[in-house]
Amino acid sequence: MQGKNRPAPMGYDQVMSRRGEIMQSSVGIDYNSYRTGILSFDYERMLENTCYTIEKIFEIQRQSAVGNTPLVELKNMTELVRKLSPAGKGARVFVKDEAANPSGSFKDRRACLSIFEAAKRGYPGVAAATSGNYGAAVASQAARRGLSCIIVQEAFDSRGIAQPEILEKARACEAYGAEVLRLSVGPELFYVFLTILEETGYFNASLYTPCAVIGIETLGFEIAEELKEREGKFPDMVVATHAGGGNITGTARGLDKAGAGQSLTIAASVDLSGLHMASDRDFNRKSFTTGHTGFGIPFATWPDRADVPLNAARPLRYMDRYVTVTQGEVFYITQLLAELEGMERGPAGNTSLAAGFALARELDQDQILVVQETEYTGAGKHPTAQLNLAKKMGIKIKRGDPEMNIPGKVIVIPEHPAQIRVKEVDLEKLRESYLNKALSGLSAQQQRLDEKEIAFLAADTGSDPAFVKEFIENAGLAGLAGHSRGESRGGNNGTRG
Repeated sequence: MQGKNRPAPMGYDQVMSRRGEIMQSSVGIDYNSYRTGILSFDYERMLENTCYTIEKIFEIQRQSAVGNTPLVELKNMTELVRKLSPAGKGARVFVKDEAANPSGSFKDRRACLSIFEAAKRGYPGVAAATSGNYGAAVASQAARRGLSCIIVQEAFDSRGIAQPEILEKARACEAYGAEVLRLSVGPELFYVFLTILEETGYFNASLYTPCAVIGIETLGFEIAEELKEREGKFPDMVVATHAGGGNITGTARGLDKAGAGQSLTIAASVDLSGLHMASDRDFNRKSFTTGHTGFGIPFATWPDRADVPLNAARPLRYMDRYVTVTQGEVFYITQLLAELEGMERGPAGNTSLAAGFALARELDQDQILVVQETEYTGAGKHPTAQLNLAKKMGIKIKRGDPEMNIPGKVIVIPEHPAQIRVKEVDLEKLRESYLNKALSGLSAQQQRLDEKEIAFLAADTGSDPAFVKEFIENAGLAGLAGHSRGESRGGNNGTRG
């Protein structure tokens, strides 16, 4: 036991052994109090215990000039969609222009509530481990609340080659007065972050706390309310870029709270299959630092891989479909948006726009598709910087059919907008992968899973109890749960409870 005035040992293994204690202290949440079984926890109670209603969140965000961003109809893009669609097809395309937020992305919504919570609890400062827009959002909101801020980034590989997009975001963080620690890619990021939290006593402005996720609910709520007021209907489809899961979770919950729970919520990621996100070799062979399958797939299949014990972002609960696009298609749509609509925006939001451009061709002309966010662009975030780095890393850049794209080897930019397509990710396989991870450490001798546990797993995978029981039986774990073979299984049928 450490003496009161004796510093805790700071070796890697020693710090990692204290991760639970450090995390609980840095977010002020007793996550164990929400556990209801071996695997289950009371998800809704964890979110409700923040005591922030949607009305209160709006009030806090207005104080910091966050939210109330324009909902823009992309009329020229809609016209192009219809030229490429079968007769009667081609939905109207709208975009929620989140680049209008103080730091230039929807991440201001989640940072705003987190920093408000930190100030309310009396933390001297805030820290976040992020290489993306969230760092700039945290730094911006910390400046508004008068709190110190430290951002930890994985910024470069072992040769010192840095991602231009990450450098751009570091510049933004420093502009808001934050201290930025840049690390090479590797396992030390979490260790460094833990030591900072322990040494400073700062608030962990994690992307995955309840405050960070419910802060996004206003985005979905605004989309639903504004579209209903302007067009007399809710959106038929909302497309969200998917990485860690907070974006689609918060947006879908906001749609629900506005009464638009029947709107289909589609997750979209850039396909970076074959590249390992923690690989020094692959780090600079990917042109996207977020919104890609390297985060999207792992966080869908096991959300609690996050830097908090229980992740408030649970994407499988809210996905009606999950689609991917290629890097070249996103670069193409970025230029198309600029030339057709006069809007130059950054890569992450344009991931969902590329998917939305293809998906709109499936819908009828009287339907409405909303791309739920844009982000600011800048020198490091522009396609030119990304493509120049790709060439430097020996990646071939060419025009042609995006089907020929090979992540980390070839980036194929379409020659015609009709070549922008989406590929479906099999949600059933994602659900099975989640259940495999959840159940792999259990045995029939340990404890049977009761109906409450089964119900939790069903909700967390966006399926139903029969699906979970069938998986358990097929996996040879029938002793974990009793059920009848005759039960039928249905999905979430495009709706959320």
